[in-house]
Amino acid sequence: MAHPARACALAFVCTVTCLSIKGEIDVCKKGGVTVKPSHVISLGSAVNISCSLKPKQGCAGSSRSNRLILYKFNRTVHVQPGPSLSAQVSGLPLGTTMFRCNLACSGSEETRICGAEIFVGVVPEQPQNISCTQNGERGTVVCSWNQGRDTHLYTIYLLQLEGPKNLTLQKECKGHYCNKSDLGISLPPESIESNYTAKVTASNKLGRSSSFPSTFTFLEIVRPLPPWDIRITFANTSVRRCTLHWRDDGMVTLNRLKYRPTNSGSWTLVNATSAKGRHDLLDLKPYTEYEFQISSKFHLQTGSWGDWSEALRAQTPEEEPIGMLDVWYVNEHIGHERQQISLFWKNLSVSEARGKILHYQVTLQEVAGGKATLQNTTKQNSWTWVIPRTERWAMTVSAVNSKGSSLPTRINITNLCGPELLAPRRVSVHSEGENSMVVTWESPQSTGAAVQEYVVAWRDLHSARGTQPHLDWLRSPAYNTSALISENIKHYICYEIRVCALSGDQTGCSFVRGDSKHKALRSGPHINGITEQKGMVLISWNRIPVKEQMGCIWSYRIYWKKQDSDSQPQLCEIPYEVSQNSHAINSLQPRVAYVLWMTALTAAGESPRGSEWELNLQGKTHWNVFLAPSICLAVILVGVFSMRYIRQKVFVLLMTLRQHWNSKGIPDPANSSWAKKYLISEEKMQLPSDRLLIAGHSPEEPETLVINEVIHQEAPAFTHPHHPNWPVQSGPGVQGPYTAEEDLAPPRAETRQPGDLYKVLGGRGPVTDLGNPVSPLTVLPVDYPPTQEGYLPSNIGYLPSHEAPVPEPLEELEPQHISLSIFPSSSLHPLSFSCGEKLTLDRLKMGCGSLML
Repeated sequence: MAHPARACALAFVCTVTCLSIKGEIDVCKKGGVTVKPSHVISLGSAVNISCSLKPKQGCAGSSRSNRLILYKFNRTVHVQPGPSLSAQVSGLPLGTTMFRCNLACSGSEETRICGAEIFVGVVPEQPQNISCTQNGERGTVVCSWNQGRDTHLYTIYLLQLEGPKNLTLQKECKGHYCNKSDLGISLPPESIESNYTAKVTASNKLGRSSSFPSTFTFLEIVRPLPPWDIRITFANTSVRRCTLHWRDDGMVTLNRLKYRPTNSGSWTLVNATSAKGRHDLLDLKPYTEYEFQISSKFHLQTGSWGDWSEALRAQTPEEEPIGMLDVWYVNEHIGHERQQISLFWKNLSVSEARGKILHYQVTLQEVAGGKATLQNTTKQNSWTWVIPRTERWAMTVSAVNSKGSSLPTRINITNLCGPELLAPRRVSVHSEGENSMVVTWESPQSTGAAVQEYVVAWRDLHSARGTQPHLDWLRSPAYNTSALISENIKHYICYEIRVCALSGDQTGCSFVRGDSKHKALRSGPHINGITEQKGMVLISWNRIPVKEQMGCIWSYRIYWKKQDSDSQPQLCEIPYEVSQNSHAINSLQPRVAYVLWMTALTAAGESPRGSEWELNLQGKTHWNVFLAPSICLAVILVGVFSMRYIRQKVFVLLMTLRQHWNSKGIPDPANSSWAKKYLISEEKMQLPSDRLLIAGHSPEEPETLVINEVIHQEAPAFTHPHHPNWPVQSGPGVQGPYTAEEDLAPPRAETRQPGDLYKVLGGRGPVTDLGNPVSPLTVLPVDYPPTQEGYLPSNIGYLPSHEAPVPEPLEELEPQHISLSIFPSSSLHPLSFSCGEKLTLDRLKMGCGSLML
């Protein structure tokens, strides 16, 4: 299998070679081109070019029809009829120029006869600056030189080295760009003081040129190898005592070191003589990554430096932090007595941290007491706590690494928006470039304490909920009234910017909103609910998503128009600071169908309209719905109550309900000390029949009960049987309520015991039936003490009395005066008389039959 494949490959090569030879032969088969004096000429020389046809290779017919054309590349140089052509050409440029000779016959295309190349160049210049080097004791000698100008011709460079003991070496370097050659030998270190000579000769077809000899010794051309096994050590893990170690050739007497922080561009160079593979460094920074490189040299005065070693990267140890944290805060009131403090601070620089910051130490203390009330550690750059507003507080923050902590930064917690006179005036913001804004302001009005500095703080208004918003700030001297903010600024984001003036322990702030780039919103607000409130309409809407907000929203617009109307809609514009999700309008008419929608405005224009909302406002039509039925009902009630019979039935019903509603218990006087004394005295003495005298007295003088005397001569006394609280009298000249049919009732005598007097005057029991009316009033002695509510005892066994005849009850009674009150009375109503002076109990004596004065 291998032999047939090899045979095929050889056949392919032979075929290609033959075709190439045949092509060359075919190109010049009709004639030839000659160049004199040579194909290679120097710049500025002229050349003669001749073209001739071979016999019987011209045009068909007469030889006069032959016409030869000489081309320089594609441009015609000379035309001549006949079988030959000759032309002199000059002014050829450096490099290679192609000439071509063609035959033109009438009525046919041109035929190529032959062509020639002419090379234009210069004689080589003398090589300069020959330099030979040998890397290490075992390296080879490599020499380099400066060629001079380009010859544009094929040039050969010959390097020759001669030394002691008849040492002769030669090495050719061929090509246009040959400026270095390796002799392939090493100079022995034994002949340190021996001299060596190097020379370079350049030659081409136009001439040759040789350099001056260059003489050198072993120490002059041999370069030490780069040091290796580089490392660094720190004594007691301190950056103040560190040593760099390495290994190199034994003949090295001089070293140089360079080092720099990895993030720096400039090197620090140090020379070390007889270092013997070690050197102490004293000016390194703590907790910094450095890059180290070393180079060596055999002799102080002669020779050259070796190549730099591979870079060693190492980090120096940590040290205690220096510097102080830049701290700022934001406070928000929570109720009347508490406030939330959000403390922020910036990272220390690498040179200040001098190590990895493990955490931050936060201390909260009262200004008056001076004792720390809270100490906490956090790895974040912020801390939030709720503290009382009644005390003055101070906070300190320090950074901690493995070696120690920085000096604490102290900040007094005050009301940032305290004195209005200290707040900066006319704060404004405008965009400055792609990711920056310029904030300007005017000095505060306060002429008391001078402003020490300004703090410009900004944060994203649309931070994710549930996360601590990021705060950035910068400090500006008191003489500045503007600041450029560019840290963490993004496109199409609205930022709240606060400018605070600091003067001692007081701080005054002003707010403004701004964005670095804005455009119209992608969508408008969507109404989520409409509520009617006291003739107004409260409209609430959803906030526009953050991704669809293209900057700061300055205001909202509410549009409305009548449904199916072609008129222009009305609108109400609400500034963003006034409300962000609801607003009330009172311009809508009741019982009219409306269509409402909303838009939002940024500095770039108005957003598309949000979702539409249909509304049919009811408003005051509710009163019209109930007004007519209420008037009709009132007219009907007035007509019904104008009838005496119905009115009396309703009043009786109300009086009955009054007793049930007044469910307060009535004290039973039967258990009083008066009742017990009365029973004892009853057994010992017999009371007269016409008067009952009770000698018991209450501890305190009872309140005088006033009774009006009413005398009617034309009608006998009658007691209404339906209400026990009405005043009831018996005897001549005294009459209770009566009806017009009273004289027609037949008289009826009924004997009552003295105990019934309590039931008649003060009882709150059930109303007696008309068939069993209560007895006439029983008269008691004037010394009888009334109870607190004016009631008489109901548990008296018997009292002698004289009863007047009581008329039979009528089927229908009509009282002259009926109270409409359904609320219970707190005391017994006084007896009223139609005429005469008021009668009091201290002048009244009541017997069994009549009232006696």
